[in-house]
Amino acid sequence: MKVIIIGGVAGGATTAARIRRVDESAEIILLEKGKYISYANCGLPYYIGGVIEEREKLFVQTPEAFSTRFRVDVRTENEVIFIDRKRKTVTVRQSSEDTYEESYDKLLISTGASPVRPPLPGIDLSGIFTLRNVADTDKIKAYIDSHAPRQAVVVGAGFIGLEMAENLHAQGAKVSIVEMGNQVMAPIDFSMASLVHQHLMDKGVNLYLEQAVASFERDGKGLKVTFKNGQSIAADIVILSIGVRPETNLARAAGLTVGPAGGIAVNDYLQTSDESIYAIGDAIEYRHPITGKPWLNYLAGPANRQGRIAADNILGAKIAYEGSIGTSIAKVFDMTVASTGLPGKR
Repeated sequence: MKVIIIGGVAGGATTAARIRRVDESAEIILLEKGKYISYANCGLPYYIGGVIEEREKLFVQTPEAFSTRFRVDVRTENEVIFIDRKRKTVTVRQSSEDTYEESYDKLLISTGASPVRPPLPGIDLSGIFTLRNVADTDKIKAYIDSHAPRQAVVVGAGFIGLEMAENLHAQGAKVSIVEMGNQVMAPIDFSMASLVHQHLMDKGVNLYLEQAVASFERDGKGLKVTFKNGQSIAADIVILSIGVRPETNLARAAGLTVGPAGGIAVNDYLQTSDESIYAIGDAIEYRHPITGKPWLNYLAGPANRQGRIAADNILGAKIAYEGSIGTSIAKVFDMTVASTGLPGKR
């Protein structure tokens, strides 16, 4: 049995480890387009803020250690650019731009999600960042170290946005949060969010709710962030935390079914519309146990659980995934904010 895994962060690395624990003879190839595997996305803002002092602490496993421990062929900076389902092969592009083909018996897609970058005027100016992976983190940290920003604007008030606001505040910046909705942290009820709003303002964070950004422009050495209502604020650094969407380009190009919520459609056994191809993590949609409707769930816990179940099913088991209701927890300054299930508005 030859298994190829596309993507080596949360779900992909977990799947590889589980396959090896169950089957000592399987050939496992882990292809990751970035330089790193198995790292803690949740820790990235805290490394930027200096709470996590050592960069190495972000990594659960290095490619070398993982490869040795689990006898997995780990290939970083190897991006899968095409899946040929008829021939059961993948085309891989290396960092040198050279390409090669690799065959598979079973394939697992764990491509994750990519940050939303709306085509706003000025969005590509220097000093404007998204935070999704280690490379983004290194860029932001280097920028903060060299520019010592005094004014920071965070666009979007989800988990990463609020954690970045806290960590930029800890670095001495005056922080403004701009959010299109009427509250921070969409998964919680407004009554809970209002407590967070008060806490943020008590900490000196400027909160601009029900405001949409229209454009960015250079303003001397800094940036000017203009809202749709014409109001503008100054910034030395901008973090875009507008949200993410499932990375489905590879699946679409291979003709796999993408569901109504925009994620790769999978059955109860995490198989795609091609029975030899499985998919897990941020890239998939799966029915919510409460509503019964497909939804996107960007959390590491469910991705790891899906990875273990998919691994067993790849090896011939028939274990159904029961879904996830999206239990999450975040630290916001001195508060712990947690939620489970659906908010009242749903």
